[in-house]
Amino acid sequence: MNYWLVKSEPFKYSWDQFVKDKKTFWDGVRNYGARNNMKAMKKGDHVFWYHSNEGLAIVGIAEVVKEAYQDPTTEDPNWVVVDLKPVKALPKPVTLAELKADGSFGNMDLVRLGRLSVGTVKEDEYRKILEMGGL
Repeated sequence: MNYWLVKSEPFKYSWDQFVKDKKTFWDGVRNYGARNNMKAMKKGDHVFWYHSNEGLAIVGIAEVVKEAYQDPTTEDPNWVVVDLKPVKALPKPVTLAELKADGSFGNMDLVRLGRLSVGTVKEDEYRKILEMGGL
């Protein structure tokens, strides 16, 4: 299993809305690095849900339920989406400030590549974030 992180502005699409919807396709990615990460996602991979702009925190865990396919919001074949479903909210959101304060996250995409909307998460980072988040 691989681990990922996606960013969503909560005023556009929040974790709570995602939970109500029970499933979504992750669209609108127009960055090649983020697109390549989405193409690498496999069914069953876990994905941290990060609230950007407001909150600046990892708030939940999603799961990839359908691997990359053509983004239905564009005819440009360069862009893809993946389907995600919510798994569990973190009892305690893990903030970007907490991650930056902990030296072990210095190489994490979220910390290193702040503008990347879909990033990788190493297994040790994933486990530590779960612990920090109360799971």
